[in-house]
Amino acid sequence: MAVRQDNRLLEEPMAPVTCGTCGAEVEARKSSWEQTSVQWHAGALASCAERRAAAAGPGTVFTGCRALARAIGEAAVQGRIRVQCDDADDTRGTSTARG
Repeated sequence: MAVRQDNRLLEEPMAPVTCGTCGAEVEARKSSWEQTSVQWHAGALASCAERRAAAAGPGTVFTGCRALARAIGEAAVQGRIRVQCDDADDTRGTSTARG
């Protein structure tokens, strides 16, 4: 079975986002307000306090960093990273939380 190439990153590449809490820098891309892709690098993994806390507990799983999610959401609202959804679907003006 052939693997189909994913061209989405060619059309809109990931952009750097820095966590306001620990300074970890990741690459992020928002396909919609609800969907975010994050590429963690070694330095970011080492810097993230929420990740270290999750790794310290037995049987814990790191599902993501709340502080970084806030930073990515703020970057999207401020236009520093583009949200891929159609402008007609753009609901930034509502009170719904995004991340």
